[in-house]
Amino acid sequence: MFTGLVEATGRVESNEGGTSGRRLVVRTPLGAELSPGESIAVNGVCLTAIDCEGQGFSADISPATLNATSLGGLDAGRLVNLERPVRADARMGGHFVLGHVDTVGRIREWRPDGDAFWLEIEIPSALQPLVIAKGSIAVDGISLTIAMLSPERVGLQIIPFTRAHTSLEEARAGDRVNLEADVLGKYVARLMETGTLAGASGPFAVRS
Repeated sequence: MFTGLVEATGRVESNEGGTSGRRLVVRTPLGAELSPGESIAVNGVCLTAIDCEGQGFSADISPATLNATSLGGLDAGRLVNLERPVRADARMGGHFVLGHVDTVGRIREWRPDGDAFWLEIEIPSALQPLVIAKGSIAVDGISLTIAMLSPERVGLQIIPFTRAHTSLEEARAGDRVNLEADVLGKYVARLMETGTLAGASGPFAVRS
């Protein structure tokens, strides 16, 4: 589990393979603190670090992950967000982020807005019931608060610190980004859909 507070950024060195899977190599000093088999979120996607050394790490991307995220389109030189799993004794900033991307959105607007910046992302219809105004959403692994919500877009106010310390520093309108809705909303939506927790009875059953 992650918090959506980006720990470091890295640069894609290579992203090779095909539709049956790819090997991603990321250059970052964080590689010196990783061990093979550890989880690491890359642009909000939970991956397993394989080859780890002082200059970076590599990770395999499965076909299912390629289909559900934007990782397949990461070219060499691309700036990516990195976060290691949260420790049990750490302060919980951000929000609960699983690293399980729900869908891919597209940046429609990215511009200065006074002393801050304004980010507007087009979201697929399947994600719309899971996002709320003032709620949390992870954008390429960054925990952000939804400032504006319309039927097809979310708007987010970005402070200069966040822009300077994440991949948003190089973001452009038209970029595809990984989106993960707040997990609490997913559980509520599933509960309302089924009317009961799977196999539950008594106080866990939902009755009208």
